[in-house]
Amino acid sequence: MVPAAAGPPPGPARPGFWRSPLRGPWLTSVLGGVLLIGLPVVFVTGLLSYAAYNPDLSPLNDKTPDKGVLGFYLFSWPTSPYWLYRVTQGVHVTLGLVLIPVVLAKLWSVIPRLFAWPPARSVAHLLDRLSLFLLVGSVLFEIATGVLDIQLDYIFPGSFYTLHLYGAWVFFAAFVVHVAVRFPRMRRALRSRRLRDELRTPTAVTRPEPPDATGLVSPRPAAPTISRRGALGMVGLGSLVLLVTSVGQSVGGPLRRVAFLAPHGQDPGPGPNGFQINKTAASRGIRARDIGPDWRLTVHGAGRKAILSRAELLALPQYSAALPIACVEGWSTSDQHWSGVRLADLAGLVGADDRPPQVLVESLQRSGAFRAVVLRDNQVRDTRSLLALRVNGADLSPDHGYPARIIVPNNPGVYNTKWVSHLTFGGPV
Repeated sequence: MVPAAAGPPPGPARPGFWRSPLRGPWLTSVLGGVLLIGLPVVFVTGLLSYAAYNPDLSPLNDKTPDKGVLGFYLFSWPTSPYWLYRVTQGVHVTLGLVLIPVVLAKLWSVIPRLFAWPPARSVAHLLDRLSLFLLVGSVLFEIATGVLDIQLDYIFPGSFYTLHLYGAWVFFAAFVVHVAVRFPRMRRALRSRRLRDELRTPTAVTRPEPPDATGLVSPRPAAPTISRRGALGMVGLGSLVLLVTSVGQSVGGPLRRVAFLAPHGQDPGPGPNGFQINKTAASRGIRARDIGPDWRLTVHGAGRKAILSRAELLALPQYSAALPIACVEGWSTSDQHWSGVRLADLAGLVGADDRPPQVLVESLQRSGAFRAVVLRDNQVRDTRSLLALRVNGADLSPDHGYPARIIVPNNPGVYNTKWVSHLTFGGPV
């Protein structure tokens, strides 16, 4: 430990370095109160997103090796309501973006504590600093990886899903410790002055908060250049801008046109296939001859095999389902009208119709993840789960998965596999 008598080095560790008159327990507590409500919602919706990815269907879907006690969220993701994933993931991504200005403002408000001197006065103080380091580091890590994923910039040193999940657990553990320690102090600070009064206080009469033991209040504050009302207004405006420029990708309607933070670069054009895509056929190595007249679907199960052309699939009983596509990046389409063959009927072709089991779905794509995924038995049995051949009254376009793709209610978009070549009922063989 650093001796308490040792003076701080020049720079940000000195008490007078940070001179803003706005910093203090009250402002920090207001920002913390917003995060105390918002961040648990982001965490829980993130866990629901992970559960929707069927992570216990090892080895293909499994992104969480050695789950241990963290495996409590491994349950059969439901197919109803069909819009659930669209809502939970839309909330997760949109709220996560909206809270970024609040997180940054909160970090600004407590930055003197990050440079407190001595860095460790005791074992208890060292543990407190360590939890603070984990809290700040993990929340910045979650923001960075989340924003990169939304923009489809997969520059991670490993699987985004695993990194983001474990980063979230590190954050939440540090968050719980931080709240448990700081909540009484936050409550006292919030009671020290009324929000209504601060919102009526202009810059000219803005005064520093009384000195406190936390070290947030500057011992020699500078003259104010903005009021606390103005500071909170700037944070709120930043969150509002992020809300307007992101929520449209999830809710649709007129706001979709200003969803500048949604993934871009793939214009599907007009017509029945004119709705959002992430991966084009070309980007996944799909060649014209792969999906031409010689394409066949191979179906395995119960010791039997069927090989079907697209014409033969179209000759089977056709069913329709109005379902959206919702992706982990937060965007979703409106309900599209799909038609094709029920997965349960395809299971019946190979003798697995009594209680259709899970199915291994394999794609023709040559690059990228999720070339093979497993769908649970409850997803196979749902009458809206289709091997889709057409959408909105037209054949699928190559970019939307022609000749055939999976569409399952309440399923993450990446598991609605495109360019399907093999179905194996009962799982991997």
